Amino acid sequence: MTDSASPFSGRVAVVTGGGSGIGRAVATRYGAGGGTVVVCGRRREPLQETAEQIRAAGGRADAVVLDVRDADAVATAFATVRERHGRIDALVNNAAGNFVCPGEKLSPGGWRAVIDIVLNGTFHCTRAAADTMLGQGSGSVLSVIASYAWHGHPGTVHSAAAKAGVLAMTRTLAVEWADRGVRLNCIAPGPTETAGAGAALWAEPASRERVLASVPQARTAGTGEIAEAAAFLLDDRAAYITGEVLTVDGGQWLGKQVYGTPLAQVREAGDDRR
Repeated sequence: MTDSASPFSGRVAVVTGGGSGIGRAVATRYGAGGGTVVVCGRRREPLQETAEQIRAAGGRADAVVLDVRDADAVATAFATVRERHGRIDALVNNAAGNFVCPGEKLSPGGWRAVIDIVLNGTFHCTRAAADTMLGQGSGSVLSVIASYAWHGHPGTVHSAAAKAGVLAMTRTLAVEWADRGVRLNCIAPGPTETAGAGAALWAEPASRERVLASVPQARTAGTGEIAEAAAFLLDDRAAYITGEVLTVDGGQWLGKQVYGTPLAQVREAGDDRR
């Protein structure tokens, strides 16, 4: 077992979509745990900001500009990480693209854009990381999905299909690689306070109210909460966990109400009685 204060000491993680939001939080948490972090994404400036924050806190970090849709570029980038750092112990597949659109209005280009980033990009990175992980006999892959990968959600047919594919891929490879020391899991965050989610999913106050009404805990998550859950799955504490999904959503996907007074109205009535 590793030191509980520095569980990632001597280890190297690659985090895609590491320039902001959940990706930045996970990368920062890994660095705080003693690990070296390589953050990847399409825009250099936010990646450098993440890396600088990690280094300012005493960690070690590199930034690599990378489009996960480009399989050749991914293979080259991961080979470079291995050459520079000697190993790859963790991969966090966080790069994503999403927008809300009714299925009948979704263009072929919109479909391909999301599938290519979320599903194909996750495969490209996982496949590239496996070249190192399987050779060294250890490694952990964590992919960020969403609960609508299994329950569906109107307006997200492209993203739901892509993330469902990631889940199926994760469980398939978890079985294939289990006896070779490589674990694969998913994390499914609920509504999380990030600039991207706020702009795309609850930009208006009424939209935010609807989102909060869907969460039994009646709040959004902080990126740090998601990062802590991710750190657990990447840590040796989760050494016997593979092929699983950890849902971190305040009970949202369990709380879909069909019967009775909507929970939000019940809460409001309770507030009025106080």
